[in-house]
Amino acid sequence: MLYWLHDLLDINLLGYITIRAGVAFFIALCLTLYLLPKFIRWAQRTSNVQPINDWAPQRHQEKRSTPTMGGVVFIGATVFASLLTIRLDNAYALGAILTLVLFSLIGFYDDFAKIKKSENLAGFKARTKLALQIVSAFVIAAFLCLFADFNTDLYIPFFKNPVMDMGLFAILLWVLVIIATSNAVNLTDGLDGLATVPSIIALTTFSIIIYITGNVKISSYLLMPHFEVSEVAIIASALIGALTGFLWYNCHPAEVFMGDSGSLTVGAFLGYLAIISKSEILLLLIGSIFVIETLSVILQVGSFKLRQKRVFLMAPIHHHFEMKNWAENKIIVRFWIIAVLSNVLALITLKIR
Repeated sequence: MLYWLHDLLDINLLGYITIRAGVAFFIALCLTLYLLPKFIRWAQRTSNVQPINDWAPQRHQEKRSTPTMGGVVFIGATVFASLLTIRLDNAYALGAILTLVLFSLIGFYDDFAKIKKSENLAGFKARTKLALQIVSAFVIAAFLCLFADFNTDLYIPFFKNPVMDMGLFAILLWVLVIIATSNAVNLTDGLDGLATVPSIIALTTFSIIIYITGNVKISSYLLMPHFEVSEVAIIASALIGALTGFLWYNCHPAEVFMGDSGSLTVGAFLGYLAIISKSEILLLLIGSIFVIETLSVILQVGSFKLRQKRVFLMAPIHHHFEMKNWAENKIIVRFWIIAVLSNVLALITLKIR
């Protein structure tokens, strides 16, 4: 909408990606800050609160009365702010909106079922949930091929040229990236603000990479691939603003949780950003916290099945540190520090090609 005003009213300022990204950030931030207190009061009044697993550390049981499904608010704010500020004729931006909508619907149903049955394991069965994620990710990958005419080259850090053309295998990789990142963020969302800040940091890094990728001069200078993806940086900026507003109420002690409607969606969106910026491999560094959390679960399950022994006191790994009686704030802040450091390293790699 703002872009069309730029054309209609001849206001050059509204044509800049950076200006519209800033506007989207503040619209999403303000909308989230305005709506979340109302949502929290409604959720408390109607008992839409977070069911806690019996196996979770004992300190988590006191969080039973905390409202969940806050992702509905900040994802809704993100979509609204984005539609006001992006060019609606940009296929990559429309693909980003599609990603947000599809995965938020999956997460919403999962959260809603858990709340109504007051059971953390209610909602979609694991196979059904995974099947829906696969279908959604495939739709997004197909959209990129059919409507964005996105190429299937594979880039890796430190190389200025693509290492191979993946052909149809690119779709399989993209589906895997979206699903893996979606579930990784979901696994990380176990402590107050633990998934929120690393997500903001990763989104910031991807916003920079996508802005560079969409800029002919800068991408050429840094020997990076060029695609018309800059509009997606506006949506990423809107999500950063919405998550910042959400963090105001999600920091310890949390007044609201994002739920699957938030974590699954943020993760899928990060996967989408990695794909369109040709940073699928770099995502491992940008999303280091999510990778660590996921690997801890894989190691724990694999070790127990093969050796009947546990690697950690509890998985995901943030629970391990809880069992070692680390204060929740200490775990959260240290994970945030790791996220910052890994993202700084990721940005450094952009120049080393």
